[in-house]
Amino acid sequence: MMALADEPANTQSDARGAAEPVRVAAPQGAGDQLLYFTSHSLTADDRTAVFIREIDGNPNLWACDLTTGQSRQLTRNADGYLKSYVYFDGRRNEGFGKASVSLDPEFGRAYYLQGLELRCVELNGASRTLATLRDDEASAFTHVSHGGRFLCVPTTDARALDGEFKSNKPTYDIDRRVREEGLNSYLNLFDTRTGHLLHRETIEREWVTHVQFSPRNPSLILYNHEWASDCGVRRVWLWDGQAHRPLRTEGGGRSRGDWVCHEMWSRDGKSVIYHGRYAGTDPVTDGGRLVFGAGNGPAFIGRCHAYGADITEIALPEKYTRYGHFTAGNGDWLVTDGYYEEPGDPAGHGAWISMLMPDWNQGAIDWLPICRHGSSWKSQDEHPHPIYDHAGQSILFNSDVSGTRAVYRVACGEQLN
Repeated sequence: MMALADEPANTQSDARGAAEPVRVAAPQGAGDQLLYFTSHSLTADDRTAVFIREIDGNPNLWACDLTTGQSRQLTRNADGYLKSYVYFDGRRNEGFGKASVSLDPEFGRAYYLQGLELRCVELNGASRTLATLRDDEASAFTHVSHGGRFLCVPTTDARALDGEFKSNKPTYDIDRRVREEGLNSYLNLFDTRTGHLLHRETIEREWVTHVQFSPRNPSLILYNHEWASDCGVRRVWLWDGQAHRPLRTEGGGRSRGDWVCHEMWSRDGKSVIYHGRYAGTDPVTDGGRLVFGAGNGPAFIGRCHAYGADITEIALPEKYTRYGHFTAGNGDWLVTDGYYEEPGDPAGHGAWISMLMPDWNQGAIDWLPICRHGSSWKSQDEHPHPIYDHAGQSILFNSDVSGTRAVYRVACGEQLN
């Protein structure tokens, strides 16, 4: 089911930009940022935010009491940051893993990598080492299961990232190298109580960087094939402990030349949400391969049930082409830092924090612009990466609008209610 871009399938609220963001904590050094948006950054009671603060090139975890505004340092890294997915210019097997942090909101424990050590830190700063990773693999975004019992750490043969990077971007095709040289990725499942490696699942000839336990069933793990050619059908995968299945396949208006990204679970665990762009009329190829990110048709958001059935996609208005992220909230509510725009917005990435309510049956979306975020998007750390709090009363996001990267909070409860 697809709503065409020129159909009146999207509406906008008249109350635009009325909410005023408030900075969560006064940043220091290079500034603050939320954990990656696949992880919670708030404890379950919404009273404490856990974030990354970077001072003198050394990132560390901090916690902020949202009632008092008081912040405290949780980790004591002085070795820079770890080389991993997104942070390609980091140190090999040394430093704090900025992409590795995953928060257990119920128990207030954060899991992260310090070099090769997989560690756990409590909100009072007490820490322990759970396990040590292999030295010939590179890591990416981790995830802790609902209830905090299991942790999934994705790794890939280090050769995948063994090359030249300029401005933190590879000068070669990582996906092509992985497939042509037969490199593998691994889903490493740890017991958070004992640190024991419970299972190590090999995914052959693929580069995996995002993993997410189902919020209802820890035996289901959503994962990706990163920067994949044929992205429209290779990106989104589910592993149920026995079988690996792609969730978005060809047919019904879906093409191998589409660009698909940022898959995530709905809050109820019944479906998977993703977004991207359709291939359009002139997809880019390289030696017969459809190039990652080649889609030049309308942008869209999609939903499929956990077992790949009943795929529904809604195309966005033709002018909504600004890159951004979508994160799930209460019910069907989503929040995004991209796509929506107003006349006069500066060129480039998304400029607004917006809420949207998709009507999957009617193929329509109600857009509610909340505020301009003002972030420069100059690096991964300045991506706004908006998230809802657990109660659905506010949205947190990153921005360097003041000149220094910081975490902001904006109320949204009236719109959700």
